[in-house]
Amino acid sequence: MSIGVPPAGRFQSGAAASAKEELRAAASEGARSRVAILGSTGSVGTSTLDVLARHPDRFEVFALTAATQVDLLLAQCARFRPRFAVMASAPHAAQLQEKIEANRLPVSVLSGPEAIENVASHESTDVVMAAIVGAAGMPGCLAAARAGKRLLLANKEALVVGGEVFLSAVRAGGAKLLPIDSEHSAVFQSLPEDPATWDARVEKIILTASGGPFRTMAPADLRHVTPEQACAHPNWVMGRKISVDSATMMNKALEVIEAHYLFDLPPERIEVVIHPQSVIHSMVQYRDTSVVAQLGTPDMRAPIAYGLGWPERIDAGASPLDFRSLAAMTFEAIDANGHRERFPGLQLAWQTLAAPPGSCAILNAANEVAVQAFLDRRIRFDQIHAVNVATLEAVVPAQPDSLDALFDLDAEARSFAEQRVRAPAAQGA
Repeated sequence: MSIGVPPAGRFQSGAAASAKEELRAAASEGARSRVAILGSTGSVGTSTLDVLARHPDRFEVFALTAATQVDLLLAQCARFRPRFAVMASAPHAAQLQEKIEANRLPVSVLSGPEAIENVASHESTDVVMAAIVGAAGMPGCLAAARAGKRLLLANKEALVVGGEVFLSAVRAGGAKLLPIDSEHSAVFQSLPEDPATWDARVEKIILTASGGPFRTMAPADLRHVTPEQACAHPNWVMGRKISVDSATMMNKALEVIEAHYLFDLPPERIEVVIHPQSVIHSMVQYRDTSVVAQLGTPDMRAPIAYGLGWPERIDAGASPLDFRSLAAMTFEAIDANGHRERFPGLQLAWQTLAAPPGSCAILNAANEVAVQAFLDRRIRFDQIHAVNVATLEAVVPAQPDSLDALFDLDAEARSFAEQRVRAPAAQGA
């Protein structure tokens, strides 16, 4: 594969030159890249469509998928005229089909997980934006990887859950893997161009975290947090699940795991620092103590445009930084100001990476169940971490060597986490 995680887990040198040659050849032929967006109605999906609309000469929308938002997907189909529109379930697909026919749109409607995999691996698909939240996005990511697509990875669970199973599919398919999370995109932009030099030249990766809406709240007060408060992120516009993960900083724990797999650095060389302004998206510290950082406004269109255009840079529609009016940038250590007590879930990243294989998949499954339980008001905000820890302690990790094995482990962890949510102990102190 040209970029992403090649054999030995590092990006291949010479990939940028190869990609530039491919882009020049496509431009000379007047070809447009055909894009499939898995999860087009979410925040990343809608941002991707906004970027694509700015470059009609370079991209066309080939397929869009959604879970339940029929009307929004219909509006996207009316504007972008994809060849395929996929709903996760047959009943929702039937609703969409009726509306597609009523509007006389030339769009084929499909349904189900297999259809999502089919559009991700379709021979006409050039680029796949993987933006389905959670483990549900794994099959589509794997299908795109095996088919050798340019895979823009906004679904961090593909690496957190999939680990080596996913990386093996990327290598075997020759896929081009590009991170879309703002933090990992920033790291990729800050690393040396030749991956063969990373281990010798790079001291560590520093992921930045905003600290979310409760960065200064007393840990004891977190028991009173409501879903509405947890979803009100101060800097980013995100979906409900990701917003809660940001509020607990579990999103940063998952990003540490993702960075380990993406950049093939040991966990002890990955750090997290709280940066409330979300201007520096992440940093790379070199062996000579120099630090290279990527800065920008907190707008997901920027890393999306970088992934779509790489190795070139294309217009994202994001506002540029105005250093004349930029407020002071501040940083806080995770060990300071009560952050360890406020965000206990962050430490689970390093603990699960040091545990037997499969532990990261267990953590992700437990967290998805716990976050949904909180959003449904079945547990308190401060009980999310307790559910995660209890599940990690109870479910025995296995060596997952296939997607089926991963899903079996995922199902077992979800089952225990749900039992824990329902147990009287979960409603305790």
